[in-house]
Amino acid sequence: MVVFLADRTNLQSKRLHDRIGNRLGGEFDTVRRRRAEPREAGPYRVVADVNPRQFLDDEYPVTAARIEIGFQLQTGEPHEYYWFNWIEPDRRLLVGWHQDDTHDDLGPVHLQVNDGATPAAHEPAQFIDSHPLDVVERRLDSLRDVVLAVEWDRGHPVGLDLAAPPSE
Repeated sequence: MVVFLADRTNLQSKRLHDRIGNRLGGEFDTVRRRRAEPREAGPYRVVADVNPRQFLDDEYPVTAARIEIGFQLQTGEPHEYYWFNWIEPDRRLLVGWHQDDTHDDLGPVHLQVNDGATPAAHEPAQFIDSHPLDVVERRLDSLRDVVLAVEWDRGHPVGLDLAAPPSE
């Protein structure tokens, strides 16, 4: 278990994203910090390239994916906004947790599945009120089960089967 004692009120965005990159660098080969695109909220994203067959399962149908994580610290809310996404470009899949000001009906955090740029499903997700590095750890711990819970129809992601038992 990792314990974070840092004061969240003193977080600096670039330093936080560098620390996320350092954490992912221990698990993934290619990790980089990049400036967020104009359409993306927050100043930075940390991007880690992933071989899904090593991370998830030897039989997984694709060999290239990436994880993108970004935090926006000064939101006017009592908590940070963040985006933690698994992206498979070849299958046009995005699945990830978003703690932001969209989908208020689902609570402060939702789990989203996209088919390319088109949202396919939104589900409420657990709100984690802790340091952003703890959020990263806890989302990494859940990522495998969430990606494997994506439901497909004729080659397109259509939702999540969160009731399915995690695969071994």
